[in-house]
Amino acid sequence: MLRPAPNAASPNSQSNLVSPMKSPLLLALLPFLRWFPMTRVTLQADLIAGITVALVLVPQSMAYAQLAGLPVVYGLYASFVPVIIASLWGSSNQLHTGPVAMLSLMSAAAVLPLAAFGSKEFLQLSIMLALMVGVLRLLLGLLRLGIIANFLSSPVIIGFTNAAALIIGLSQLSKVLNVPFPRTDSFVVDLWTVIEQLPSSHLPTVLFALATVAIIVGTKKIAPKLPGVLLAVVLATLVSWLIGFERNQVVSVDAIQDPAARQLALDYASNARAIDALGRNTASIAQDIRELAKAKDNDRFGELALMEADLRVLNRDMEHRKLSNNERQVDLHRMRFEHAVTSDGQDIFFRRGQTPPGITADSHTWRISKVQDDNITFMGGGAVVGTIPAGLPQFHLPSFKLDFFWALLPSALVMALIGFMEATSISKAIAAQTKERVDTSKELIGQGLANIVGSFFSSFTVSGSFSRSAVAAKTGAKTGLFAIFSAIAVMLVLLYLTPLLYHLPQAVLAVIVMMAVFGLINIRALIRAWRIERQEAIAGLVTFAATLAMAPQLANGILLGGGLAIILWMLRTMKPRTTILGRDADGTLAGAAENNLPPLGKNFIAVRFDGSLNFVNASHFEDMLLEARMQNPQAKAVLVIGSGINAIDVSGEERLRDVIDTYRDNGIEIYFSSLKAQVYEALERGRLFDMLGRDHFFRTKERALIFMESTYDSDTLTA
Repeated sequence: MLRPAPNAASPNSQSNLVSPMKSPLLLALLPFLRWFPMTRVTLQADLIAGITVALVLVPQSMAYAQLAGLPVVYGLYASFVPVIIASLWGSSNQLHTGPVAMLSLMSAAAVLPLAAFGSKEFLQLSIMLALMVGVLRLLLGLLRLGIIANFLSSPVIIGFTNAAALIIGLSQLSKVLNVPFPRTDSFVVDLWTVIEQLPSSHLPTVLFALATVAIIVGTKKIAPKLPGVLLAVVLATLVSWLIGFERNQVVSVDAIQDPAARQLALDYASNARAIDALGRNTASIAQDIRELAKAKDNDRFGELALMEADLRVLNRDMEHRKLSNNERQVDLHRMRFEHAVTSDGQDIFFRRGQTPPGITADSHTWRISKVQDDNITFMGGGAVVGTIPAGLPQFHLPSFKLDFFWALLPSALVMALIGFMEATSISKAIAAQTKERVDTSKELIGQGLANIVGSFFSSFTVSGSFSRSAVAAKTGAKTGLFAIFSAIAVMLVLLYLTPLLYHLPQAVLAVIVMMAVFGLINIRALIRAWRIERQEAIAGLVTFAATLAMAPQLANGILLGGGLAIILWMLRTMKPRTTILGRDADGTLAGAAENNLPPLGKNFIAVRFDGSLNFVNASHFEDMLLEARMQNPQAKAVLVIGSGINAIDVSGEERLRDVIDTYRDNGIEIYFSSLKAQVYEALERGRLFDMLGRDHFFRTKERALIFMESTYDSDTLTA
């Protein structure tokens, strides 16, 4: 609603308008009420920001849909309902939710091992994954468990982001070159296959890609207010239409006049049918194995073992056939053909340079782009987006296949956390400028609802977008209404403008993805981490290497890196820094060994322990004190400066008693100084003072040192 002019309504009417919206309960249930009442200035700012963001959203969403392994229209679906839901129930006024590069690639990587690329089941599992991610995020938000994301350290996130950005960007290289991109279990191997095909790249496609880069970069430098991405899309689509960039012919395999090429295509088709049959068989056997395992029938244990052995054999056969067909696909694409038409109007194709005399071939060079059953698709130009179904996404229940739930769960959890951290970091970065307060739990709820509701409208996994949110903030978005305006723009595209996108070159979308994700690579952050804490930097580097090595299974890389970071943290916690102290020339206390200083006293030792005393490091604490005693056998007392001990647990207190007993048996007294209140109170509750008098505890280290020197080193000067 619009706020009336100051003289247009009475104070009472204004009060009645605002007061219900200030109810904490109502704001918690309907957080978008904070947008109201609105002014015309706010509404105008949101409208402009929404239209500007939509100009970036439409091409980005189509590109990210392809990255997720889905038709481009599903990117537009994911940019409609989820955008509205996230804006209504999110916490940030400038955060824009929708398809993002990283989660799109992770979605494809998670689903690809379970379903054939481009199949109906692949689509269903992608939408099911969005539902799972949404439920996980919603639960994390409702339980206020966003703190879980803190288990992934900054270097781990940076290492993962750098690797994922490289993988995402380089995965688009095949579209820039217009060559096949075989998909196996190793991204590095697949990428090398693409690089080997550089001589077979399609020059006009490469020129479209280079022109897109020039337009986007040039616009940013010359006219930064213009939407360079949209300008590149419009110009490339127009040029593609004018020159007839797409030029396809679908013929039967018999149209190939070269016997070797025809046989290779037939072998590919035959092997593809065998792969499909093996896929159905393995899925059926896997289902039988799950049902038999649930039955827990010991009498059928041998049958279960045989079925598992059969499944392994079939899977190996299927993988071998897939690799063979990948090689055939590349070999078929390398071949060049000439197109001719017979006297009776039949299309035929000869290997380039082998067209018989008397037959006139056209001037175009043709390549085999697709083999399906007995039909061959020849490409005489470049790849374009093609037909995009018009109309809005329909409401339908997402398919939930319990058989695939556990297989998708690890990826769903990682995607939920990664997407949450991405959205939160974006929100906080913008909030630092707008002074807006961001509630991470509410943001989790908004992101969760967006994915859940979106899955009922054919959406794959979505999250907060840094680039679009930055555009929104830069163009002056005031409330989340700007995102709804951008969704309305997508709705208009779906209803009326999809035919105009038919001739958009695929290479243009590939470049949009590459330029977006390569900007996420941050090498300096890892260098800085190396300078600050090398163990954390190693965890980041391991995450980077593991993510690259394990791609396309990106979730495995970050899980490995996150696990390593936690292990290294535990090792540091188990062995906190402990130092025997000496006095520097300027009178300050410092580590004796590190600074080549003599101990503080002749007959006593001063030790500083920097860490909480708990079950993890209690043994290290005891070992440290015993080692200090061995290094200084003449010492009659030990002073523990405990300013760095933040807490003590039962194990720590018990180990402390053991140390006191051991020292006293050897005629050595132990003293403490500078203990924090919570530690002192814990020792008091444990009645340690019944064992060790209160005169062994000093409030400050200065008083403790005066006492130690006067008592045990009476021949030295008092500090």
